[in-house]
Amino acid sequence: MLTSLTVASLVSLSALVPEACVDRTPVPIPVGDELREIYESGRPYADFLGNATRRVELWQGNTQKAVGIDPSLISRARAVGGTWKILAVAIDACSDSVSTIPYVAQLVAMVDGLDMRVVDPTIGRKIMESHPTRDGRASTPTVLLLDDQFEEAGCFIERPPELKTWILEEGFASEEIYPQKMAWYAEDAGHHTVQAFVEMLEAAAAGGQAICR
Repeated sequence: MLTSLTVASLVSLSALVPEACVDRTPVPIPVGDELREIYESGRPYADFLGNATRRVELWQGNTQKAVGIDPSLISRARAVGGTWKILAVAIDACSDSVSTIPYVAQLVAMVDGLDMRVVDPTIGRKIMESHPTRDGRASTPTVLLLDDQFEEAGCFIERPPELKTWILEEGFASEEIYPQKMAWYAEDAGHHTVQAFVEMLEAAAAGGQAICR
């Protein structure tokens, strides 16, 4: 049961999320057969980065910082093996996208068998709508892990689960959430984002329940 504090925090969090990160238009839920088509319509991260016009300095800075992600996480991802695809719905203006996607891209670049494509919310609308945030929003980034048959094997919604929990537990005032979130991202330097994807890969390879959070 949600406490009154938790409900209030959710409301505050929803209210403060930059509109660039949010799409509230309801759409039909996608079917699995569409995922290959959506994926193949996407751009490699380098192309996406080269065409960014918003938050450019932060995109470039986080892409450079991503080179330093935890080697133990890279080793764990390499140990999974197999062929996996990461389909990211993201836009350059979104603060959560710029704080997570560069690190996912670096993981992909360092692990054989991983590939990634980025699509915008117009193309990825159905993915966003069928994977809402805790408070029911369709948001960027929404990222799917796909197996070699383009079947969904896991998902990452908006931001690392540790950050989501921390924001709710701290009970920040609405005006505090954005700066606190960005400070958390800067200190974390992609660690929990990459960790989430490695755990997702490990669970998928083991044939367990897909991790979607």
